[in-house]
Amino acid sequence: MRSLTAVLLVSFPLCACTPKPPAPPGSVPMALDCTLPFEAQVAKLTAQQQLIPAPKEPGEPYRFYSTLGGAVSYVITEKGAPGHPAILIQTAGGGQVKTSGCPYGDLKGYKQVLDYIDSLKAVAKR
Repeated sequence: MRSLTAVLLVSFPLCACTPKPPAPPGSVPMALDCTLPFEAQVAKLTAQQQLIPAPKEPGEPYRFYSTLGGAVSYVITEKGAPGHPAILIQTAGGGQVKTSGCPYGDLKGYKQVLDYIDSLKAVAKR
């Protein structure tokens, strides 16, 4: 029994140091590239294999998409949304959710969208 414990104590740290295998292509969520035109970036984002679109809410001028694990979400504005066109990304990790994005349209309207999306985080925590 003592030798098994010794083997486990020696091998556990070795296992912990083994690098994780690379993620399969298409499984790592895209970061936003605000240098791309709005339509081109929307096309790239929505073509991701691991992306799940949320059901379209009537009256909401936004489309929501999330990765399978939910660690990354995108919000794409539609015509009629404040700040349209705009794309936002939310990343979750370490107990925090961070929101950033690409304001292609009116900056004041973009700030409204950003505040709205951030307010949804507060509602989700309740």
